[in-house]
Amino acid sequence: MTAQLATDEAVPNGRIDQSKMRKIATASVIGTTVEWYDLFLFGTASALVFNQVFFPDLPPAVGTILSFLTFAAAYVARTVGAILFGHFGDRLGRKSMLLVSLLTMGAATFLMGLIPDYNTIGVAAPFILLFLRIIQGLALGGEWGGAVLMTVEHAPENKRGWYGSLVQVGVPFGTLLANVAFLIVTASVSQEALLSWGWRVPFIASILLVAVGIYIRLNIEETPSFQQVREQGAKAKLPFVYLMQNYWKQVVLGGIATLSTGSTFTLMVASGMNYGTSEMGFSANMMLWVVLVSCIVALVLIPFFGHLSDRVGRKPIIAAGIIGEVVLAFPFFWLINTGNTAAVFLAYGLMMVAFSANFGPIATFLAELFGSKVRYSGLSISYMLSGLLGSAITPAITVWLLSITGQSDSIAWYVAAAAAASLIALFLLTDNHKRDIDRVEATSAISVGK
Repeated sequence: MTAQLATDEAVPNGRIDQSKMRKIATASVIGTTVEWYDLFLFGTASALVFNQVFFPDLPPAVGTILSFLTFAAAYVARTVGAILFGHFGDRLGRKSMLLVSLLTMGAATFLMGLIPDYNTIGVAAPFILLFLRIIQGLALGGEWGGAVLMTVEHAPENKRGWYGSLVQVGVPFGTLLANVAFLIVTASVSQEALLSWGWRVPFIASILLVAVGIYIRLNIEETPSFQQVREQGAKAKLPFVYLMQNYWKQVVLGGIATLSTGSTFTLMVASGMNYGTSEMGFSANMMLWVVLVSCIVALVLIPFFGHLSDRVGRKPIIAAGIIGEVVLAFPFFWLINTGNTAAVFLAYGLMMVAFSANFGPIATFLAELFGSKVRYSGLSISYMLSGLLGSAITPAITVWLLSITGQSDSIAWYVAAAAAASLIALFLLTDNHKRDIDRVEATSAISVGK
């Protein structure tokens, strides 16, 4: 790829003071936490109740697969959302798109809590659920990229990995909150009440988190990189077209390189939970606690590995995490299959360490692949592509593999294969952790393979 250089001039000392940087980082973390809370609330409900609430007349395995396929629908919508929000994010700015995406996600999640069940309105219920799930996906497609750029494009060069990883904390933190919400509900009501109305409470309560996120995001500034694009009149008329003409290799390889983060995390928070409850007989509460504790591990390790990537580069840390996922794929299930509670906690803890090394620096790594002219589009589409290839199909595939083989090793092979593909793609991309992120265009120094 060769791209014509519009300008090599960076924003001179275009970074803000520490107090404002902390405010921006806080706004991004809270926003992504809300978005991922909403997203994984659906994933938790898919594993625990949706097959009975929205697909009750089907065999349990089929109902679970359909529930997870509805879960997957959002990932298709996320890719569309990445193109849509990326277009306006590169044309109008990062801040406005962050507000729109958060409001959209919050509204869809709130309305999910109000959907009548299958026994009330019949087949219309799962279709309404699917529609709102697609809206969720569209919103998240724009949320994540904008939040990453708000921190990475404001951050000092030697701290981009650290600040970018703080946005990533929103994933385990949002998942943690989603699991805490279900733990509280399942501990407070009977199984009958849970299926009737209890599951709705976490969805309706999400509106409170959205309000906090909107309030904070109203008071943040546009990034120096986008200001540079705007001041020079360098905006792309059609960012997606320009992106695919000049950066298609980075988009595709970046998506594949990130694939294993989605498949591994979804394995733990959705597929693993379903496996633990339906195949091993663990209680839903116990599996929720396992996910909760492992998410706490990630909250600590993701920023650690992000900070480490500022010192040694992004690729060595990401590669170590991917290799860890390959190595741990089989032991993860061997430990769960012991039926021992402590072994399950250990399996999740070890896999979360590998995931954190992979996931912590990946947002900044992807952002550094693209010039600021189309960075919102490039970052968002690449990451959402990884979700489509990994997270979207992982729950349904794992249930299907178990149904035809009866062996957990079949899932381990799938996870290991996804990680291997990511490792190959990663090494075909360039680590740009020292590049000038305010360049409107890329130079040949960031071409694939160099």
